[in-house]
Amino acid sequence: MKKLYAMVSCALLCGGQGFAQQPDSVLFGEIGKQVAFSGTLKPGDLSIPNLKVPKGFRALLKGTDRLTVINADGKVFSPLENVDVSLFYQLQRESDQVTMDMQTLKLKVPGQFNDQDKAINPKPFVIPALREWHGATGTFQLKKKSKLVLAEKSPVLQEIANLLQKDLKAMNLSLEISSGKPAAGDILLSLNSSDKGLAEEGYELIIGDYLQIKALHKKGAIWGTRTLLQLLEQDPLNHRIVKGESRDYPKYAVRGLVLDVARKFFTIDFLRDYVKMMSYYKMSEFHIHLNDNGFPIYFKNNWDDVPAAFRLENTTYPTLTAKDGHYTKKEFIALQEMASSYGVDIIPEIDVPAHSLSITRILPEIGSKKYGPDHLDLYNPKTYEIVSNIFKEYLEGPNPVFQGKVVHIGTDEYAKAEAEKFRYFTDYFIKYVQGFGKEARVWGALTHAKGTTPVVSKGVTMNAWYNGYGEPREMKKLGYNQISTPDGWLYIVPAAGYYYDYLNLKNLYRKWEPINIGNVTFQAGDPSIIGGMFAVWNDKSPAKNGITEKDVHDRVFPALQVLSQKMWAGTDSIPFKDFLVKGKGVKEGPGVNVAGYVLGKDSLVLNYTFDQSSLKDQSSYQRAAAVKHNVRFDKGKTGNALVLSAENSLLELPLKEIGYGYTVSFWLKPDPKSVGERILFSSENGVFKSSTKSQKIGFSREGIDYEFNYQLPLNDWTQVVITGNHKGTSLYINGKLQEKMMGKEILYPDTKANMFKVETLVFPLKTLGSKTNGYCGAVDDLKVFNKILSDEEINKGFVNKGAVSK
Repeated sequence: MKKLYAMVSCALLCGGQGFAQQPDSVLFGEIGKQVAFSGTLKPGDLSIPNLKVPKGFRALLKGTDRLTVINADGKVFSPLENVDVSLFYQLQRESDQVTMDMQTLKLKVPGQFNDQDKAINPKPFVIPALREWHGATGTFQLKKKSKLVLAEKSPVLQEIANLLQKDLKAMNLSLEISSGKPAAGDILLSLNSSDKGLAEEGYELIIGDYLQIKALHKKGAIWGTRTLLQLLEQDPLNHRIVKGESRDYPKYAVRGLVLDVARKFFTIDFLRDYVKMMSYYKMSEFHIHLNDNGFPIYFKNNWDDVPAAFRLENTTYPTLTAKDGHYTKKEFIALQEMASSYGVDIIPEIDVPAHSLSITRILPEIGSKKYGPDHLDLYNPKTYEIVSNIFKEYLEGPNPVFQGKVVHIGTDEYAKAEAEKFRYFTDYFIKYVQGFGKEARVWGALTHAKGTTPVVSKGVTMNAWYNGYGEPREMKKLGYNQISTPDGWLYIVPAAGYYYDYLNLKNLYRKWEPINIGNVTFQAGDPSIIGGMFAVWNDKSPAKNGITEKDVHDRVFPALQVLSQKMWAGTDSIPFKDFLVKGKGVKEGPGVNVAGYVLGKDSLVLNYTFDQSSLKDQSSYQRAAAVKHNVRFDKGKTGNALVLSAENSLLELPLKEIGYGYTVSFWLKPDPKSVGERILFSSENGVFKSSTKSQKIGFSREGIDYEFNYQLPLNDWTQVVITGNHKGTSLYINGKLQEKMMGKEILYPDTKANMFKVETLVFPLKTLGSKTNGYCGAVDDLKVFNKILSDEEINKGFVNKGAVSK
């Protein structure tokens, strides 16, 4: 290795004690040019070489961008392969302790291996990518008697093994848990790695005749199991993995998602699935925004009609709890406990003093008369009493509702004219939360709310979301750690017409990582930037814009894949096109299928002809037979047909639902008595109706009804084909397109407010027929495809069945 020198000049970013005078900047810049490494880093070195610094100054190492290779103390932990590490120093003047950031220095750290053998296994694909890899030859293979072996007796290790066992079982792999020496085909778990540089989240993955996951802490071991599961998922038989060795760890500690459950309610089951999915992609934090309100523009600017919700059970003020969907305290505690077992931290947010209509609606005396009831009155002592009582209910006691170490108190977007009082309020509740032993999080707002009232920064982390509200360099000077949450990069507001409906993934993959906040880029290794988060804000949902949980997920999941890579490693691992292709082989995690994926050998994934009373699936998948409840068979379109008789007459199908990019085809002959609302297909997430109350074909999901402008003829055979994607839902009748519901712009009555209304449907398949208000009549030739058939293919399917007949 050539001798490495670093010629550095002073950066514009500043930390430590302030020095606004220009002569100091010039002086530090000149001194910085004289700083150089005094040596090289050789294999086996345990610490980095010293910096040569002019007399009267010191160079202070503050951080690195690979803390598991070179930590903040300058200690070296040998990587598997050669890696470049960025070192973040501050230059300090000894006479007055004034400091200034230096430009990042890069140091090449030699790896343990320097293989040039192209025959060894290349790094396997996972999301996020493995940080270090040394390939071997051959493959590891699970066997019928493979076991999960615990290297030590440990309750934590047992918990991790139990989780892995459950997840493997969801992949049809049954492995017993044991202790002792591993045999070929076994999986060994250990929390006693000899690599002391792995820190909290790092792990070793050693894949030989048996597979080893070694870590120092719980999170690292959990992340190792997630990598194992992704590797198995991509093998057609879920049992082979290439041999090799990895040393894997994150670049950023915070890798998260903010979900607005206030303006759109998400079920507790959805949140549980998201915990599992986020863990699968090594995302460390799930930030849940618990209270908020809609916009008055959609409600004739009448605040009394604006929806507002507080989604967590509250017993101090029982009427605060949202009636249209909330989480009990017991449910929320259980969610946090479950998340901890998956390595994910739940960050609860109660947003005050703006976004607070849910509070003032039941306690109007603390609403602002000047700025509107979504603003709390910062001059009213009662405001502080009530907000304190709300937080206290979730923070006090030996087993508080908010179990984690972090609580978010909101504090953003308040009226600028009240900057000083806003700063006082923010400082008050930071200290209040800290008084319960918690760390406080806030939204960046102190640039918007400039003033002289001090706001505590020690132990406080700020979501840097918009530089006009919280300028990141200023916030660093004030001492805040920051989570990069820039709205111009990372805000999803579904079907709103502003921010992003779907994130620009190509741009993010190539150009963003957490050190980028708006138009500000921090230096690699700067410890004040602790990670990143993307966010979903459901601004338009209170006005019933038709966005469902499934629609939100359709936006989140592809972003999650890209951003987990960017937050774990900071860089792209392979070209974006290749990432997209390979990423299709990695889904949501064992036992999780929010999107309703139905995969298989060909596109026809379910087919019942009803010619046989045994109800065998005629597709190539030969899924389980449908379960009959009070049905009969009669002459069909061709052969026999299924006959449903309205009440308690149904089939239980082997698929719950099918997600976007589907075609569902069937023939119907409604009984003359089949009038009014009749349910044909249903699942937990929606129903498809052969007729609505107005006798049209339609569907409902999440409390919103839709209908096509078509009425089925009674006692006649009609072929009905439904196609659906993330844009909308289409109806074909007898091989011809009848209507496309692809979303539409709507104007709210007596307002000037336009909004886009979404008309999507993840097609329900759990039951055909219903216990109540069920379809009455015959059904024939049910086909489900996991792709959208073309108009030509749909017409061909109709023609092949023959002309319509009675």
